[in-house]
Amino acid sequence: MRIEDYGFISDLQTCALVGRDGSIDWLCLPRFDSGACFAALLGSPENGRWQIAPVDEPVKVTRRYRGDSLILETLFETRTGVVRLIDCMPPRVEHPEVVRIVEGVRGRVNMQLRLTLRFDYGQAVPWVRQCDGDLHAIVGPDEVILRTPVKLVGEDHSTGARFTVRAGQEVPFVLTWYPSHLFAPKPGSARRAVQATGKFWKSWSARFSDKGEWSEAVRRSLVTLKGLIYAPTGGIVAAATTSLPEKIGGERNWDYRFCWLRDASFTLHALLTCGYFDEAIAWRDWLLRAVAGSAEQLQIMYGLAGERRIDEWELPWLPGYEGSRPVRVGNAAVEQFQLDVFGTVIATLHDANCAGLPPQPLATQLRNELMRTLERHWQLPDEGIWEVRGKPRHFVHSKVMAWLAADRAVKMSRYHRDRKGVRHWTTLRNTIHREVCERGFNRKIGAFVQSYGAKELDASVLQMPMVGFLPYSDPRVQGTVRAIEERLVDHGLVRRYETGSNVDGLESREGAFLLCSFWLAICRHHLGRVNEARALFENVLAMRNDLGLLAEEYDPIAQRQLGNFPQAFSHVGLVIAAQNLRQPPAINLERK
Repeated sequence: MRIEDYGFISDLQTCALVGRDGSIDWLCLPRFDSGACFAALLGSPENGRWQIAPVDEPVKVTRRYRGDSLILETLFETRTGVVRLIDCMPPRVEHPEVVRIVEGVRGRVNMQLRLTLRFDYGQAVPWVRQCDGDLHAIVGPDEVILRTPVKLVGEDHSTGARFTVRAGQEVPFVLTWYPSHLFAPKPGSARRAVQATGKFWKSWSARFSDKGEWSEAVRRSLVTLKGLIYAPTGGIVAAATTSLPEKIGGERNWDYRFCWLRDASFTLHALLTCGYFDEAIAWRDWLLRAVAGSAEQLQIMYGLAGERRIDEWELPWLPGYEGSRPVRVGNAAVEQFQLDVFGTVIATLHDANCAGLPPQPLATQLRNELMRTLERHWQLPDEGIWEVRGKPRHFVHSKVMAWLAADRAVKMSRYHRDRKGVRHWTTLRNTIHREVCERGFNRKIGAFVQSYGAKELDASVLQMPMVGFLPYSDPRVQGTVRAIEERLVDHGLVRRYETGSNVDGLESREGAFLLCSFWLAICRHHLGRVNEARALFENVLAMRNDLGLLAEEYDPIAQRQLGNFPQAFSHVGLVIAAQNLRQPPAINLERK
């Protein structure tokens, strides 16, 4: 199946991807970053999946989320009747559960279940036994129990079942994980679990009361972003999956199930602007715990609870999504130096202050430590926002974000009436600004480029006017936007940069990056090109799947989503772009 054929459900500690065919092909237990027990997404059904579907090929399949929730409903229409498959993961305190209910809507439908449990990313076959009608599967520290009234039959290291559902009937299935050294948790009601899940999401979504244009798309993106938050700690994962390729058959396959400071900062900015302060407080507290210690040891990403070791390795037994190898777990980019992280984190702390979040003395201490570290290192080359695995460079975007850190430090110093801080950080801010304008702008091209002295373009510099480095009216900004449109726009969408092994250390080309496309829409809007901005924004909206979900990238030739899914960056871009396109443009240069 294509990436967009999947739906996303989450209990705010882990998640599952449910295919249009009723198969859960990705599930990690008990956390987002745990080993998968269903890994068919990156291999075959033998690597683990759980399918509930009609025996006969459906005539029609439609899907939707129930209201503003992550309760997924799949309607199968067959020649003999119609059934509804309900999937959800109740927000939990202790044990993760996947709840599935088959409801008879019309006529009668013969159904089948195929359950293949394979722990440790599809390679560990568990011991399976039935006890009092429940199915238990155990391997090492992991055990799951499946409770259902349907008779289950073991077949070739998997479990199967056949049952018939008539109109008005419902058949429940509850799969629960728990540590294998403990007793199985007591059974609960599948129907009550679905009701409780609906109540939770209804309450959370009601806090966003916006009724403006594109509000449905914004609300769905906010629900998706909430589903990527690890509730026990407040950490925010960049995406729900690992190794979904940025090019089919290529090597750009990364594990995004960790907490990038940059991605989380962008996510918190989107949530803050929509009134979700509890998540901002939780993330700020997570940040303070994660980076505790020396600011010199700041990492670009951490584990869900702030873990520092995120070693990267490959899984040779998995063939990869549509043969895209290698399949990676962990992320070696954790060792990189990325200067822009200082700017995004300090800007988020500033946004939190402006939003009226309760003050936290440690946050001020963190800001000061980060700024002192930034002052010592801002002139060093880095690996940049795109985490290139080539040689470090003086990336223009990185320097701009160093300027952003100094700029927000000035503003916070003014707020606290710290005259010495204002003078000091103003000097640093002006120094960085002057250097970027002198060394980052290529006069022959008439645009800011990817790195000092380079000829290549990079869409990340579209953020320059967005963060206030230069106004939209500046000819250099306008020239940069024109150059990016000429050289980085592919079939109406924006690529991150001009790909090649001399740029990022990788050979394969990638799809268009959806966040960058949203950035271009924002720039067009504030340049007064309102109609072009709207056209681009709505073009990207049309690339969402039928459930409103976006991956990281899009292939405009094959017309399919690429990369890890769902991707926080893409949904953040949607929210921020929608907010900007509702505002008056900064200037009026609408083309005739």
